[in-house]
Amino acid sequence: MKIVNLECFVVPPRWLFLKIETDEGIVGWGEPIVEGKAHTVKAAVEELGDYLIGKDPMRIEDHWQMLYRSGFYRGGPILMSAIAGIDQALWDIKGKYFNAPVYELLGGACRDTVRVYSWIGGDRPVDVGIAAKEKLDAGFTAIKMNGTEELQYIDSHKKIDDVLERVSAIREVAGNDLDIGIDFHGRVHKPMAKILAKELEQFRPMFIEEPVLPENNEALREIAHGTTIPIATGERMFSRWDFKQLLSDGYVDIIQPDLSHAGGITECRKIFAMAEAYDVAVAPHCPLGPIALAACLQVDAVSHNVFIQEQSLGIHYNRGNDLLDYIQDPTVFDYQDGFVKIPDGPGLGIAVNEDYVRKQAEVGHKWKNPVWRHKDGTIAEW
Repeated sequence: MKIVNLECFVVPPRWLFLKIETDEGIVGWGEPIVEGKAHTVKAAVEELGDYLIGKDPMRIEDHWQMLYRSGFYRGGPILMSAIAGIDQALWDIKGKYFNAPVYELLGGACRDTVRVYSWIGGDRPVDVGIAAKEKLDAGFTAIKMNGTEELQYIDSHKKIDDVLERVSAIREVAGNDLDIGIDFHGRVHKPMAKILAKELEQFRPMFIEEPVLPENNEALREIAHGTTIPIATGERMFSRWDFKQLLSDGYVDIIQPDLSHAGGITECRKIFAMAEAYDVAVAPHCPLGPIALAACLQVDAVSHNVFIQEQSLGIHYNRGNDLLDYIQDPTVFDYQDGFVKIPDGPGLGIAVNEDYVRKQAEVGHKWKNPVWRHKDGTIAEW
């Protein structure tokens, strides 16, 4: 069996899908994307794809090593996301060839389901109490929200109070029946992150996420010493080498690699295993499409330290199209009592609706993340 073609589809709301075809008619799907840089990643996939035409798709580890190590300049969001989507599609092909879900090829499942959480509130969180009650009524047992708007290095305690009011509103309507992940989104600098983490302890959050930007991970030491809340980070880290120092430092409790950014199934399987050796939990990042979620669930199935999975159904970014629109059987992602079953179909376990993908690719998108500025005109972290 040989790879004969790679084809990318830029589809709304903000995704990029990849189809890899073989000369035996087996095809695989992947989701290589950097949100806001879809066309850049598409170009990277096409460049890397030149190496793969005519090759055996079953040699996944060798292809990964070749795509990574053959480049003098390595890593980073664009290249690793391109490799991630290719890797997902190759695993999809291999699973279909053996008529088995990917998790069976990775050693077999250690779980039947995985807990999921749902997003509320938007980029500038509003009405979070109402939204949290809706998610609780829908059967979710955990939610995540952006905690803050933009914050300066040193900012007003009024903004801290606003965060506390929002989290308090969730506790008032949902009590302790709903676990709350609070995403700082890298918007908070170390001085304010220390204050915010301390003040949030009263609400017993499930975790605080990206309390500082990953380029400032050394600040996690001071933050960790000042709070008992579990600290999560890692969605903007792209390889096992990026995670190596973070894990050895010992100040993170949960890592959040993204299977569409951090080298795909092959690399994230290794990252998850590294974290297990440090007694660190995993909550894979995935505010993306159905192919990315399916890939996450396959690795979740074989990873003992995964405790919850992000998913994008109803997220504020999914305008016009949502998670289930691009697959033939949306029941594969049915959520029950806050859990989802691991898809057990061949490959990634989903069937992509190619006709709909092609139709929506004619629409395409040029999604960009917001650009925020502080009142003094300086660029703020989004």
